[in-house]
Amino acid sequence: MTSRAVSRRAALATLAATLTAPTLLRAQARPTVRRNTSSFSQQHWSDHFDSLGAAAIVADTTSRALHFWSGDGQDYRVYPTSVPISEELTKRGYTRVVRKKIGPDWTPTPSMLERNPDLHYMPPGPDNPLGTHAMYLSWPAYLIHGTHDTRKIGRPSSDGCIGLYNEMIAELYAITPVGAQVRII
Repeated sequence: MTSRAVSRRAALATLAATLTAPTLLRAQARPTVRRNTSSFSQQHWSDHFDSLGAAAIVADTTSRALHFWSGDGQDYRVYPTSVPISEELTKRGYTRVVRKKIGPDWTPTPSMLERNPDLHYMPPGPDNPLGTHAMYLSWPAYLIHGTHDTRKIGRPSSDGCIGLYNEMIAELYAITPVGAQVRII
């Protein structure tokens, strides 16, 4: 009876190996795409900028991640983000951080009011869509900011801005100088 159990186990192991071998071979033949545990595509600053300057940020709208490099290249961080809800609201290209504010207030843009006339000015606080910190870009009405609504992170949910969890925008805010270069891809 023992030899029969061993034979059955051996047969099952052989069957499992036979069934999984083609899958393993196909996986090995595919080019490797480097991703971290959160499925963010790894970025390198030199693929986007000639130099690091004061600091560099790449906001990847496809993988919904923001990549930060310090000016000396010693500090590299990746943050999950929200991204614009539609292609029409997505602005891509090069810009820079021109101003930073803790406790930003929020005023809806004219295009936001067109889509939703019930929107109104909001002072800093828990209902403010900009969260606790904001970094203003050289493009009018485009920001990197926090959010109190954590459901938005990892999703297309903004009207053009890049949103982070409040604790993460606070960290990014502290290490990002005004003048940091930004690329939205």
